[in-house]
Parts: sequence; structure tokens; C-alpha cells
Amino acid sequence: MSQADLKKKALDYHRLPKPGKLSVESSKPCSTQEDLSLAYTPGVAQPVLEIAKNPEKAYDYTNKGNLIAVITDGTAILGLGNLGPLASKPVMEGKAVLFKQFAGIDVYDIEVNAKTPQDFIKVVEAIAPTFGGINLEDIAAPHCFEIEAALKKKLDIPVFHDDQHGTATIICAGLINALHVQGKTLETARIVCLGAGAAGIASMNLLVAMGAKKANILLVDSKGVVHKDRTDLNSFKKAYARKTKLRTLEDAMAGADVFVGVSGANLVSPAMVKSMADKPVVFALANPNPEISPEKARAARSDLIMATGRSDFPNQVNNVLGFPFIFRGALDARAKEITQDMLIAAVHALAELAREPVPASVLKAYKLKKLKFGPDYILPKPFDPRLAERVPQAVAKAAKVGARKTAVKKTAVTKKAAATTVKHPKVSARRR
Repeated sequence: MSQADLKKKALDYHRLPKPGKLSVESSKPCSTQEDLSLAYTPGVAQPVLEIAKNPEKAYDYTNKGNLIAVITDGTAILGLGNLGPLASKPVMEGKAVLFKQFAGIDVYDIEVNAKTPQDFIKVVEAIAPTFGGINLEDIAAPHCFEIEAALKKKLDIPVFHDDQHGTATIICAGLINALHVQGKTLETARIVCLGAGAAGIASMNLLVAMGAKKANILLVDSKGVVHKDRTDLNSFKKAYARKTKLRTLEDAMAGADVFVGVSGANLVSPAMVKSMADKPVVFALANPNPEISPEKARAARSDLIMATGRSDFPNQVNNVLGFPFIFRGALDARAKEITQDMLIAAVHALAELAREPVPASVLKAYKLKKLKFGPDYILPKPFDPRLAERVPQAVAKAAKVGARKTAVKKTAVTKKAAATTVKHPKVSARRR
């Protein structure tokens, strides 16, 4: 298909038979006078009063428990850059479709015209009571870190930045399996990450939480290796600054076991891939054009495992494997936040699923005769029906375990405070 044909097909898809990809539909009947009286006045007063008495009842009488806000300021749209909130709306509608299709979750897409991170935070905080969770999307670094951290502190519902933690989850799952196939381990792998924005930093953080050594990670940004002698680093990059004489991506790649690219097109040469260690892993995830094409990478090294962000090559690192199911698990558990333990649970669920026999329905959906865990299959396919069960269950279980630990800690603190309080009157009485 030519570029002109592809453009027309994409525009027609979004425009016809009516503009956009979303609509609002009633989940209750409203075809009689009685229906009307229950849907609105006077019947609607009853759930209002119940929720006023107990806010948790909103989960019983409204759609809050299955409703996510997909929110952006349009500053980092899908590899297209800062094109503003309105231009981001087709992407946000697209995320809504994926939430519904893969996890049965309803979404309102919200595009915010905010001049500063503080303005954005205020908007989200103000509308948060409507939702069971917040999915932050396409927000440029480093503001995305500040926004997510502030909202997690302020809100009592899960806040998730997909460009950080969704991407990190899928990268980690794929990388664990790729290293396994190559006979290597996360604990000993030398890792180069090209791209020090939201996805890069979050991915390295999650890998470290799962056993990777910071001393084995070289972070590379547009100015080269992130090292301790640089004076232009923000706090997130400083965490990965190494004491090293290496300065360029070419320097960093020599002898590396793993390359993770979340940056831009054609930044990695075949020579760089040739310089990597035996049996390397190359995740070139820039979209739509990777840091190095699979054809060039494989021509350089026949012993590598290659992944991209594209669906027309094996091993697609696709966020749709993560965010719908992570949120499904969080909503099912009525989690107040999405924790690192929940993300790690999702990583293991995805990695383990890819090692199991592939159902016939998946082969049929992708027009394949066979698919087996190995160099060209390290992650489940998005239309694998097992995802909808396995990943949410793992995430919900981790959420409940975390909630119990938090409750135990709170109880211990309360008891300690109460014991301290009891002693004070006795001391005061003696003094009097």
C-alpha cells in the first residue's frame, strides 16, 4: 500500500461513518416513564444520598469503578512531539478503544490546555472524583515525572503514566525472556539505554528493582553518555550518572549485552551492533522507525535477539500488553495506587505466558502455522485471550498483598501512638 493510500485509509477510518472513535452509550434502559423516573428525578436521589453518607458507595451505584481518564497535555504525542492537546485527541481516543477492547474498561479522553505542570496537576486533581483511575499519556519529560509524583500523593485512586511504567513493564518482560533464551541473566547483563526521557528512566528503574545492577547500566542521551562529570543533568539522569571515560553511544555499545533504544530513528549503526558481546539483545523501540532496522541488525549479527515497537516484525514491544490489564487488576482490587510490586507482578505474568504453548486462536488471528517461545517470540501476542485473565489476576493479587501490608503497618503505628498517649496523663498528674 502506498503512503498516499495509507494516509487516506487512516483519515477515512477516523472520519467515517461519523467523526472520532468513541461514543457514549447508556447501560440502563430508558424507554418508559418509569425508566425515566429511575434514571433521573426522583429515583436518582437515592444513590446520591447513599454516596453522600459513604463515598465508597460510588463504586456500587455509578460507573466510577470501571472508568478511567486518559489525560494529556499533548507535549509528547506518539513520537510526533509537542503538537498541543487538541492534536493529541485521536491518540487519546485510540487508547480508550484499546482499554475497552482488551480489558472492558470505559474511558473518557481528556485533553488539557495547561501552561505549566502545576496547572495540569490542579485540573486532574479537580476532576479525579469522577474516575476509578488516571492514565497519564504523552506528557514530555521531565514534567511527566513531576506530574505523576504529585498526583500519586494527592489522589486516592491509581495514577499511571503509560509512557513510563507501561513501556517499562513490557520492556522488562521481553528482556527477561530474551536474556533467558540467550543464556544470560538480568543480574549480570551489561545494559545500554539510549533515551533518558520517561520511558528510558522508568525502564531502567524497574529493571534495577528486578535485579539489574546500576553499575552495569550506561544511560545515553542526545549529548552522549550520562557520566558524573556532566553539569547539565536533571535529578533523574543523575541517578544513572557513571564514573566512566566512555563518552559516545559507540563507546557504550562495545561489549554490551543489551541495547534498549527509546529515542529516535537510525541512531545505531551496524558497526555498533557488531561491537556488542556474544548473543546480544537489541530492543530498538523508536516508532515508527527504529534506531536500527531489523534487516541491518541481523545482517550485522546472526546471534542477536531483536525487538522493535512495530507490528510488522517479530517481538513487538507493545504497550497494549500492559496498560489495559494492569488497570483491570487495579480496578478489580480497588487499589488506591499502582505500586512497583504490581508492575513486577505484571512483568512476570507476561514473561511466563510467552513460555507456554500458544493457543490455536492466536495462531489463527495472526495467520501463523506455529509460534514457539524463542528468539522470534519473547512476548505474548496482544490478541492472546489468556492475557485478560492472567495479568489482571497477578496485578490484583499484588495490590491486595500490598494493601494488607500497609494496613498492618498503620495498625502498628496507631497502637504505638495510643500507648504513648496513655502514658502522658500519668506524668502530668504527678507534676501537678
